[in-house]
Amino acid sequence: MTKKIRRILDSFLKYRSQLSHSVGKIVRKEDIEDIVQETFVKSYEADLKQEIQYPKTYMLRTAKNLALNHVSTSAYKYDVNVEDFNAPFANLNTQSLESEFESKERFLLFCRATDQLSGSVRQAFILKKVYGWSQKKIAEYLGLSESTVEKHIAKGLFLSAQYIRQKQEETTQSAMSNETERNSKSEAAKL
Repeated sequence: MTKKIRRILDSFLKYRSQLSHSVGKIVRKEDIEDIVQETFVKSYEADLKQEIQYPKTYMLRTAKNLALNHVSTSAYKYDVNVEDFNAPFANLNTQSLESEFESKERFLLFCRATDQLSGSVRQAFILKKVYGWSQKKIAEYLGLSESTVEKHIAKGLFLSAQYIRQKQEETTQSAMSNETERNSKSEAAKL
């Protein structure tokens, strides 16, 4: 593990309980863990772009913003007007073909990312992120301590995010290369 990764991970583990406490004031108990873990991913991604000078402050602010976004999104999901049910059934499937394709692509990328995880890390991560199990239930099921499960989930998040980012960068570079090649051929054809 590189020094940079170790620094942000150590900070995250050091302030984890404060993050959980802060987030717990805003969201439901069952949502705390997901938001705290997402805080780690966001902090790690930000630290890759520019070193975070004050990790505690950054992580607490990020956790609070994620929690507030979660609450506002959740509230929006359940804000249903009775008149909406009078709309034609054709409006129920408003997702465009393109966004459906992108959604499936993201899901496949997520599946590939989890495939590269080692055994117990993959199991803990999938049980948490896909099935929504609590850390306690995962620990009992896998015969591990809750602390180990927490570390496995954090490692799964970190490695999956890293894998996804790498694949997205490769796709972007490939698209740019293809565009450059098309432009070169187009220019050559004009001559």
